[in-house]
Amino acid sequence: MSWPILVLAGLVEIAWSQSIKPTENFTRPLPTLVCFALAAGAVWLLSRAMNDIPVGTAYAVFTGIGAVGAVTFGVVLHDDPLSVGRIAAIALIVGGILLARLA
Repeated sequence: MSWPILVLAGLVEIAWSQSIKPTENFTRPLPTLVCFALAAGAVWLLSRAMNDIPVGTAYAVFTGIGAVGAVTFGVVLHDDPLSVGRIAAIALIVGGILLARLA
C-alpha cells in the first residue's frame, strides 16, 4: 500500500506547487492556508510511504512526480516554454521513477 500512498503524495505535491502563485507572495490568507495545507498533506503522505519504502527512494520518487507535474502544468496552464531539453529532462525523470519502482 506504500507505493499508492507515495504516488498520492506526489500528486498532492503537484497541487501544492500550483497553489503557491495564487498566494501572491503569501499576502492572500485563504490561498496561503490552502498552500500550507497541501504542503503539510504531501509531507504527511510521504512520511506514511516511508514506513515501507526506503527514504532515498521515496523522496526521489516524490520529488520526481512533483517536478514532472509542475513542469507539465506550467506548460499547459501557464504557457511555460517547452523545449527538446525539457522533454528530455522529463523523460529521464520518468525513467528514473520507473527504475526506482522496479529496483
